[in-house]
Amino acid sequence: MRTEQPKMIYLKDYQAPEYLIDETHLTFELFEDHSLVHAQLVMRRNPARGEGLPPLALDGQQLELLSVKLDDVELPPADYQLTDSHLTLRPQRAQFVVDTSVKIHPETNTALEGLYTSGSLFCTQCEAEGFRKITYYLDRPDVMSIFTTTVIADQHKYPVLLSNGNPVGSGPVEDGRHWATWEDPFKKPAYLFALVAGDLWCVEDTFTTRSNREVALRIYVEPENIDKCQHAMNSLKKSMRWDEDTYGREYDLDIFMIVAVNDFNMGAMENKGLNIFNSSAVLARAETATDAAHQRVEAIVAHEYFHNWSGNRVTCRDWFQLSLKEGFTVFRDAGFSADMNSPTVKRIQDVAYLRTHQFAEDAGPMAHAVRPDSFIEISNFYTLTVYEKGSEVVGMLHTLLGAEGFRKGSDLYFDRHDGQAVTCDDFIKAMEDANGVDLTQFKRWYSQAGTPRLNVTEHYDAAKQTYSLTFAQSCPATPGQTEKLPFVIPVALGLLNANGEELPLHLQGESAAVGTHRVLSVTEAQQTFTFTGMAQQPLPSLLRGFSAPVKLHFPYSRDQLMFLMQHDTDGFNRWEAGQQLAVQVLQDLIGQHQRGEALVMDPRLVAALRSVLGNEQLDQAMVAEMLSLPGEAYLTEISEIADVDAIHAAREFARQHLAESLHEALWARYQANREVSKATPYVAQAEHFARRALQNIALSYLMLTGKPQVLAAALEQFEHSDNMTERLTALAVLVNSPFDAEKAKALASFAEHFKDNPLVMDQWFSVQAGCTLPGGLERVKALMQHPAFTLKNPNKVRALIGAFAGQNLINFHAADGSGYRFLADLVIQLNAFNPQIASRQLAPLTRWRKYDSARQALMKAELERIRTCGDLSSDVFEVVSKSLA
Repeated sequence: MRTEQPKMIYLKDYQAPEYLIDETHLTFELFEDHSLVHAQLVMRRNPARGEGLPPLALDGQQLELLSVKLDDVELPPADYQLTDSHLTLRPQRAQFVVDTSVKIHPETNTALEGLYTSGSLFCTQCEAEGFRKITYYLDRPDVMSIFTTTVIADQHKYPVLLSNGNPVGSGPVEDGRHWATWEDPFKKPAYLFALVAGDLWCVEDTFTTRSNREVALRIYVEPENIDKCQHAMNSLKKSMRWDEDTYGREYDLDIFMIVAVNDFNMGAMENKGLNIFNSSAVLARAETATDAAHQRVEAIVAHEYFHNWSGNRVTCRDWFQLSLKEGFTVFRDAGFSADMNSPTVKRIQDVAYLRTHQFAEDAGPMAHAVRPDSFIEISNFYTLTVYEKGSEVVGMLHTLLGAEGFRKGSDLYFDRHDGQAVTCDDFIKAMEDANGVDLTQFKRWYSQAGTPRLNVTEHYDAAKQTYSLTFAQSCPATPGQTEKLPFVIPVALGLLNANGEELPLHLQGESAAVGTHRVLSVTEAQQTFTFTGMAQQPLPSLLRGFSAPVKLHFPYSRDQLMFLMQHDTDGFNRWEAGQQLAVQVLQDLIGQHQRGEALVMDPRLVAALRSVLGNEQLDQAMVAEMLSLPGEAYLTEISEIADVDAIHAAREFARQHLAESLHEALWARYQANREVSKATPYVAQAEHFARRALQNIALSYLMLTGKPQVLAAALEQFEHSDNMTERLTALAVLVNSPFDAEKAKALASFAEHFKDNPLVMDQWFSVQAGCTLPGGLERVKALMQHPAFTLKNPNKVRALIGAFAGQNLINFHAADGSGYRFLADLVIQLNAFNPQIASRQLAPLTRWRKYDSARQALMKAELERIRTCGDLSSDVFEVVSKSLA
């Protein structure tokens, strides 16, 4: 913790390391009340830094130094300098060996960085800078070393001892202890180091690579979870095959391991050969995990596996380049998930998330470029901008270069930089060199923050039979960036005639039409494209597949949006037209509420959704997505000043009106799908996900009518479903209903049945935290006293506190500021023992500028209170200070 202002770190100040580490030999002696770490580092002067032997400053935090040797000679304290953050030595020659022994305390490490205990397990989390809490080291991603690790522990309590690479030896030692040694033949930075020790069971399988090597696959869990691993194993095998087929990337070790731990700040970590996962990202079984959880497990398993190449074999030079591995790998896992499920629905879900949350980040005080210029605490930059927007940037390259060109570029990138720590520029250079293109202007996506706006106007000349689209791009000022240069914006589009047919696209100046779907590259502040041979004025379908992460505006009428919902061949844009129509209708209702008028809904939205419900040919998952109204968080994001009460009232009125107007069609769809569900065993596949998605959204609408047969249906689904997807939805609609007796009984029954399953209890917490009925804060405070809740577990914090502050906007933004005080109190508490989780819970308060003046004052006051509360971690200090700047 710090009381002084932490130091800002700048990309422009990057310098290569003075020294390199060729070999790292580690020995861990694990005990209940402390651990000993012995490190031998085979080092040399970095030839890229010139002559001379400057001091060697090894990073280290919260370490008790027991001894230090230089070239096997123990150094007295006078021959080294020790501070809270560094051990500094003076090498006498260009090649040398440093030996250190330190004592650490994993058993009291509540920050969950470095080596810590989760229940009865020892485990590690070293990204970004956790390794310095294990031993003295050059803890930076551009120092890559071969690691050999020996772990020694009590054989009865810790029968399984794991680390990176391949196992090379094991055996007993005195006093009932044993040892195991692991050797990783591939150079890696310290952030990819991993260690696990515990009483674990494993599910085993094998995978045969395309070069006929057999790889052992193991998923380690605590014994009670052994029956929840098969879905993760199936996902791993599918992702290994997909990466070979799609990117030509083959796994390189003899063994690949996943370990599930309960206490973990993130979702998972791609440590070379030994991935450590939050248990929520591994454990999945029909009775305990929803369809969304199954899809999340599949995606995260794939993401961490794909990192073996995009992150491990080729890693990032410095933490400013974080999106080099994360954005690229999110793009890869999105492609995998699209292929495993519905590509259109996957794209819809990704874009809805991006526009609701990342666009809000771009418009807030923590706005930063995909490759930031500076940071105080790197853990604050594991952001949606780095991950999700970074993925969109890679996706635009794929769109501009085509699938074949992109694959050529990725092949060159992996071949050219295997075993290296590189930059976003190196990635772009490989794409340029493989395709013979100049992407200089495109790189602005990495350096300029904010969400570009793309205004589009049309002009039709009947006499010349030409149709012109003019694109005007702009990007708002963001912290530290007042002026923005034009981006390269790929706009995928089609033109539809009055019958909904796609027209040939013949650009003026071209010799012939080029298909009915194409990508225009908008590179200027204002740019016009003219199409010839247009016998009638067409209707444009713009930004198909959301081909660029921009805010697009075109003056569609509501009738035109209904037309696109019916006729557009691009599935994403059919959904998008429906969302735009819903936004316009909801904004009407918000205005009516603000003016004190009776709420009256445009019947066109009802008609459009009735048509969608009646379309038996449409993928049921698409129907479910199109029935989902824009959320309150998205309506907040697109508001200049968000009126929390009006947004909530308008959306609830719209849902109620749709439920009553479409009752018959919704009830028919619900009953048909529920009957299939009752007759069909649970399967975690796209077609089944789709059926349950439509069934469940239909139930959520129907429950708003309060009809007795709907209550009976919800209770039947809750009590008799064989899967968590249906049971949890039934519980959620009951919790948000006025049926208090049934709600209380269902909550008690659920808790009693699943009291011994922490992950399911997290879902129980979230359902109640998200309930928008009055009294939300009181419910959350009461739930914090529940024996299944603890602030020490990040999953619990996210499930209850995060769900309340981030999703239950009407209750969190109570006019008296009670929600803000509650969150500030918790951030101050969390700051003391887990700064990463504390800073991540702050996000709702950082958006104070979005709200009315009274709420602004209340939110700012809580941020000020946090800032002046005393020993503030750098994580929380950075977010609070930038929010108030």
